[in-house]
Amino acid sequence: MKLGVFTVGTPEYNLEETVDLLKSIGYDGVEWRVKNPPPEAKPDNYSFAGRYWNYNKSTLDIDRIIEQAPQIKEMCEKKDLEIFSLTTYLEPKDIEQIEEVLKASVIMGCKQIRVFPPKYADDQNYNELFAKTQKELEKVVDLAKKYNVRVNLELHHGVIIPSASAAYRLISPFDAKYIGIIYDPGNMVREGFEDYRLGIELLGKYLSHVHVKNAYWKLKDVSEDRVETWEPEWAPIKKGYADLEKLVGVLKKVGYDGYLILEDFTNETDTATKLKENYDYLKELIK
Repeated sequence: MKLGVFTVGTPEYNLEETVDLLKSIGYDGVEWRVKNPPPEAKPDNYSFAGRYWNYNKSTLDIDRIIEQAPQIKEMCEKKDLEIFSLTTYLEPKDIEQIEEVLKASVIMGCKQIRVFPPKYADDQNYNELFAKTQKELEKVVDLAKKYNVRVNLELHHGVIIPSASAAYRLISPFDAKYIGIIYDPGNMVREGFEDYRLGIELLGKYLSHVHVKNAYWKLKDVSEDRVETWEPEWAPIKKGYADLEKLVGVLKKVGYDGYLILEDFTNETDTATKLKENYDYLKELIK
């Protein structure tokens, strides 16, 4: 198995600094965050814990992605760092922007992009939203075929595919060469947990890669009549409820030799130390 980092987890570093850091530690690949770049000054809603999303310097500009592509390719090639994925927050309905990212991926020699599953809320009819999304994915898969780049969706809390079973049901009508699923044990602590082997065997050829992060549930409140309210929170990868040792063991049993992509949102250590410690831990699990 190879190791990489999703740059949502390197918010303090600019693009070149991120490449240098990952290569110096020993990572094999990078999964680039593709969104609007951070403003020059920190925004009003900035927080240290939230900097991954609201002030992330390690982000490719989705509005200039084709223009940036040659520079990013050259930067990574110099360090022999594989551009594993261009990871967007676009939904399947955003077909024009998806095509722009696919064009950029071809320029970079990147074979995968991420498209985000639609969010789900209680005021929506799940079956209708599911059918609508599956119809939209027909166009997305056609584009994936056109550019010969795989489009992946991620198991994620708060969306229509929080579990492997739901994800398989959504994408099983399509060719696995052009659409896949990012397996995420940390997200599944929050919603969608299924036995690891069950989910991975079910996804089979649709398994794209694995995001490695962790989470746990903490006590938020106790009412006067002693009813407890709990809420999820991110955890360092060694401390949460996701059993990463078991997961890696399952991946070995099914013959998986793809990427484990680190995605750690915790703040107990500085980013560089966290990336190095997590790299060493994952290397031991792989052995």
